[in-house]
Amino acid sequence: MDNQTVMVPIKGTLEFDIQHRFGTVNNGVKDLYGFFAPSNIRLGISYAPIQKLFVGVGITKERMQVDFNIKYALLQQTHGKIPVSISYFGNMVIDARDKANFRYDVDRLSYFNQLIIARKLTEKFSVQVSPTFSWFNNVEGYVNSKGEILNKMKNSHLAVSMLGRYRISEKSAIIAGYDQPLTQHPANNPHPNICFGLETTTSAHAFQVFVGNAFGIVPQSYNMFNQNDFTKGQFLIGFNITRLWNF
Repeated sequence: MDNQTVMVPIKGTLEFDIQHRFGTVNNGVKDLYGFFAPSNIRLGISYAPIQKLFVGVGITKERMQVDFNIKYALLQQTHGKIPVSISYFGNMVIDARDKANFRYDVDRLSYFNQLIIARKLTEKFSVQVSPTFSWFNNVEGYVNSKGEILNKMKNSHLAVSMLGRYRISEKSAIIAGYDQPLTQHPANNPHPNICFGLETTTSAHAFQVFVGNAFGIVPQSYNMFNQNDFTKGQFLIGFNITRLWNF
């Protein structure tokens, strides 16, 4: 839903992604429970040039973030030999808004690193856990009573994500995810991201529909800046559509 999985497609796979997040539902009928509220959308395309390697690029509506990403399969679970699958995922994001938003060009950049550890426990049930590290070159500041400029948040952020998938039929599964912030910031600490939904697949498509409380799609954005509190009804409906081609 929001996080990457440990899987890396086979060599020659081209993937096109559409990720959509409606607004939060807590305004009720005023914006039809978020369906008519401002939304967030990401369009992405990725390719596997060699076995175990996946590279991609995408653009997200929120802050016009352009991301360049990479995923590499380090280990693959093997019965009786290797107990888990491990992949690395990382990206570099450029905030492509007008230059008036930045003092220096390097202020546009942010980075994300994630080590994905997964295990298929049974034929139907899989779990994964991922320690993550986010970095923003520039964060919002404020002026204190002494006239000093201080950051509201640290530039770096640690978190851990957990995912679960239970297959209910040959083509469908129940999915759930949780992202727990670990870093404590001077202000604006992010809320955990909780999401759960339904996934269905074909030979070339995957479709997910879910509810969660993160409006951001780029991983460092929802890990550091998620201010939606699920307990206060600040959750939203989202969906992801993936199309695969093999060459």
